[in-house]
Amino acid sequence: MVEWLAFYNDWAVIVIMMAGFYIMIARYNLVKKIIGLSIFQTGIFYFYVGLGKVDNGTAPIFLEPKVIDESAANVASGIAEQTILYSNPLPHVLILTAIVVGVATMALGLALIVRIYEKYGSIEEDDIQAIDSQFICQLDDKK
Repeated sequence: MVEWLAFYNDWAVIVIMMAGFYIMIARYNLVKKIIGLSIFQTGIFYFYVGLGKVDNGTAPIFLEPKVIDESAANVASGIAEQTILYSNPLPHVLILTAIVVGVATMALGLALIVRIYEKYGSIEEDDIQAIDSQFICQLDDKK
């Protein structure tokens, strides 16, 4: 029963992602949908950063070696294995790039929402669809 608590980081990622997904699906306000997308992306960022973490690992910077394998046979023979555990930097670098892309995507989405508001006078999906359907009906009546 307690084993699933050991993955608290994964559970937090799932909760954050599902909260963002719910906000995107359940809300009809376009700004709230962009906020939900941002929350969903944050959950994905946490997931990848968590994958790059190594227990007892350090940043991949040159450090003095520390003794990890101090088994009796190695210590008696004087050959203690000197290795350093490093965390993988690649997921962190990719997430930095993804954050920049996410901010740019959110800025573009908000700019589009401003243009939609200028044209339709609303940022609610239902209102925009109603205005569009009225416009299409008017075009059909003119034919």
